[in-house]
Amino acid sequence: MRSLLTGLMVVSLALAAHADEVPRLTAEQAAAAAADYAQYCVLCHGADREGHANDNAPSLRSKSLMEAGFYQRVMAISYGRPGTPMAGFHEEIGGPLTSQQISRLDVWLQEQAGVERIRLPIATVHGDVQLGAELYASRCAECHGAKGEGGKGTALGNPAMLSMSTDPFIRHAIVNGRQGTEMKAFGDELSDEQINALTAFIRSRATGWEIQKPVFRSPPPVEEYVLNPDGAAPDWELKDGLYVMSADLHEAMQRKRRMVLLDTRNMSLWQMSHIEGSVPLPYYYEDVVSLTKDLPRDGTWIVTYCECPRAAAEYVNRRLVRAGFDNTAVLWEGAFGWVGLGYPVARGEVAGTVASQ
Repeated sequence: MRSLLTGLMVVSLALAAHADEVPRLTAEQAAAAAADYAQYCVLCHGADREGHANDNAPSLRSKSLMEAGFYQRVMAISYGRPGTPMAGFHEEIGGPLTSQQISRLDVWLQEQAGVERIRLPIATVHGDVQLGAELYASRCAECHGAKGEGGKGTALGNPAMLSMSTDPFIRHAIVNGRQGTEMKAFGDELSDEQINALTAFIRSRATGWEIQKPVFRSPPPVEEYVLNPDGAAPDWELKDGLYVMSADLHEAMQRKRRMVLLDTRNMSLWQMSHIEGSVPLPYYYEDVVSLTKDLPRDGTWIVTYCECPRAAAEYVNRRLVRAGFDNTAVLWEGAFGWVGLGYPVARGEVAGTVASQ
């Protein structure tokens, strides 16, 4: 299984992100979304979406922001940005909005900006982190903070934002700027090498202020698939007999309960960030028998998770059940919700550090 997963890791790096086409809102839906914006968003983002009305909330009029990052925006609205004043608004975590209301609000924001959605690939941007650190200090720190804490610009050192923002999303913002804000476009001012370096540097902030150079991480070996092999089984109560909540999963991990975690996303997303100890098992791989032959069949709990927040995880879960596995569960909030609720993630191994600026 380890060799198969290593091969899948390489293949999946070439896969692009896919987002379904979103229909235009009806007049009634647009009015409802505008009312939600007025009630929940105006205080910080401004009546005309201009941003920075309070708490350094960003502009929501920028073409480059609104044409890309649909998923990042929906998840940010849903689960907030831990470490910033941006709270989560999804009803699942005590907020006032349903999934449908949040999606409708995001479509409304895009329509108000008058832009068409573009799809950015899932890929790694390779660059010189040290050069990026120098560029950040000279070009970005004045607005984004010397330690990425934010100010006139977004807090780029926020782990929740960086853990779930792809490299192309970050690079797109650097190249195109944020129209209507002080964030200018660097596409004509910096070379591709410099932009890649700056992207790589900002990505490195996901693990803290000490700048670490990520390297390719191998899937865990077979003997490490089972977390806490000597521990007792989790004693959680599942939602609808299938779903485990992030709080319950985290508690079970803290109590050293025996389980297996399967990350069912594209391998490149597992590389970017994942729940520590999880085994990558991408949903798109058809040979389930080969990929599951090393999983325990002794009743050990197997939890699948994805990012959407449940579709891929449920798909793999159904296949596990058909393959005869007992005690399977799906993480209810998904990877983005896990991060948004403040629970930790891991990313690529690191080799050495670069001195902070």
